[in-house]
Amino acid sequence: MSFLLQRFHLTRLLFCSSYLLILVSSRGQIYSPPNVERLTERFHPTFIGEKLSTYYGASNIYTKSNGSYTDIILDKSSGSGLVSKDRYHHGFFSAAIKLPMGITSGVVLAFYMSNSDVFPHNHDEIDFELLGHEKRKEWVLQTNIYGNGSVKTGREEKFSLWFDPTKEFHQYSMLWNIHHIVFLVDNVPIREVIHNQASSSIYPSKPMSLYATIWDGSDWATHGGKYPVNYAYAPFVASFGELEMEGCVMSKTNSSSSDLCSKTSTLSSADPVDGNEYTTLTRQQAVGLNWARTKVMIYSYCKDKSRYKVLPPECNA
Repeated sequence: MSFLLQRFHLTRLLFCSSYLLILVSSRGQIYSPPNVERLTERFHPTFIGEKLSTYYGASNIYTKSNGSYTDIILDKSSGSGLVSKDRYHHGFFSAAIKLPMGITSGVVLAFYMSNSDVFPHNHDEIDFELLGHEKRKEWVLQTNIYGNGSVKTGREEKFSLWFDPTKEFHQYSMLWNIHHIVFLVDNVPIREVIHNQASSSIYPSKPMSLYATIWDGSDWATHGGKYPVNYAYAPFVASFGELEMEGCVMSKTNSSSSDLCSKTSTLSSADPVDGNEYTTLTRQQAVGLNWARTKVMIYSYCKDKSRYKVLPPECNA
């Protein structure tokens, strides 16, 4: 009886240890995303210098691989960032990103679209925000949108990544047209914002620039600065590559109508994501979206009833 009991406890211990090892060191084995269409393969990579220029922190920006990749750096002296040379009405915007390793709490890497420089009180945004979180060595992905200056109502959703974003490059992509906005990670849709009557007032509608920045977000990203950036671990280096920017470029002479976009796209249309294949998610993409929202989403503003006694109208649409 004693031998059987010891064997039972040993078997249980081995099972629990194996489970914890898989959970801690290889989350991808548990949270393996379904196969989806590789949307990034429909578009063409470009040299970063052709599409982006320095936004700030020039001394902390380093171009590599003949312009195919760029490092943007945060250290005690400054953060850094890039901005697109053109503004876009709609399009597909994607980059492969590798995040800084080590103790990165408070560091924020943002890949986003905005027009706050032109419309400071009435701006639009579509945001990927990678947050060095309070667990100090863990990154959390946040998405957000603003439309027509609706900054008082946050529309954040947060996700736990199913891979280590510091070991290899992973693709972060935004599809934006008059039908919907889709956020994708490694081609898996993680969030879709459908343009309908409920969301029309907050749906980004004005031309925007594309930005890539790294900065100190200690107060904002870690609950009021509980775990601020520790510059003893600087510099914090984020690498960008495989840049894809296929969009409806704003006309230099008139910014009021997308019909007047410059026909500078390398694809057949001035708006390369205006075709029927970009109006809705495919069945595979819908399966991927459902997987992301049930397995790796950890926060949605639409479920935050302590924050909103009356949820925003698009949450009930």
